[in-house]
Amino acid sequence: MPAPIPYSLLELASVREGDSVATTLANSVRYAQHAETLDFRRFWLAEHHNMEGISSSATSVLVGHIAGKTQRLRVGSGGVMLPNHPPLVIAEQFGTLACLYPNRIDLGLGRAPGTDQITARALRRDGLGAEQFPEDVARLQSLLGPLQPGQPVKAIPGAGTNVPIWLLGSSLYSAQLAALKGLPYAFAGHFAPRLYREALRVYRDNFQPSAQLEQPYAMLSLPAVPAESKEEARFLATTSYQRILSLFRGQPLWMKPPVESMDDLWSPSEKAGVKDFLKLQVQGTPQDLRLQLDELLSDIQVDELMFTIDIHDPNKRRRALDILATTREAGAPLQTTCHQGETDS
Repeated sequence: MPAPIPYSLLELASVREGDSVATTLANSVRYAQHAETLDFRRFWLAEHHNMEGISSSATSVLVGHIAGKTQRLRVGSGGVMLPNHPPLVIAEQFGTLACLYPNRIDLGLGRAPGTDQITARALRRDGLGAEQFPEDVARLQSLLGPLQPGQPVKAIPGAGTNVPIWLLGSSLYSAQLAALKGLPYAFAGHFAPRLYREALRVYRDNFQPSAQLEQPYAMLSLPAVPAESKEEARFLATTSYQRILSLFRGQPLWMKPPVESMDDLWSPSEKAGVKDFLKLQVQGTPQDLRLQLDELLSDIQVDELMFTIDIHDPNKRRRALDILATTREAGAPLQTTCHQGETDS
């Protein structure tokens, strides 16, 4: 029998309204540690800048912090926004992490800036942007690969670590590039649900084997609100609704407590926009989640699922992992036919 599909987590280190960053990061550590006890495979941190309420801007620092507080969990970036960084710097950072935590570090790469245009200009190198992404990925692969005779620029540490590189995307572009380069691919369905079917199909149909990966390996990220009951899930989900509403309005993204009703907080058009943004969100009891995942995955093939869970109460957020984990057991929504260790090298 094939193994149940692995579950993983994406973390933005979201700051609750009134909390400090220190408290937020301590909660992220406990969240990751609890995920490890439940055999979640990966814990990735997303790079964002100039966003009040999101504290994951120094992504590589947090990757090292979480890896140092866990034992087996794969920790990585979901992702590093490569246009913001020289490839040599990322190779040195993640090469160092790979030396500190062998076989536990992933390097997910995105081609968006992860911020607004003004901040993007403050971050970018000499005006280089997304158009340089394929060349930067190739340069990073070379820097993390074995040293070559006469190689003028070396990532020390980094060279020879072969940190697994993933390409992340919300459109067809990164799916095509990941297929061409023979890299694992993660689709950002947690904020861009429209093209997930097409992107996953393009990736599989065009995949070319590489030294890193012999067969395509695709992961889908989606929002989840696991809870003890349907009613509680609907209540807890209002936290994520309020965050996306704040995003649309250009307001700070503090994580707010749930509310009994959103009716007085959004207009009909805003409600439609938020629900469209969170179109792939699954919520409810284990039985509810399994049915929703079955339906979602009935016409696509993915090898791993990555969840974002916006729940205001840290204890309920950790409890949500218990609830979610039960859906992987007998009768899980999808079975993976890929070899278990393909992306764990």
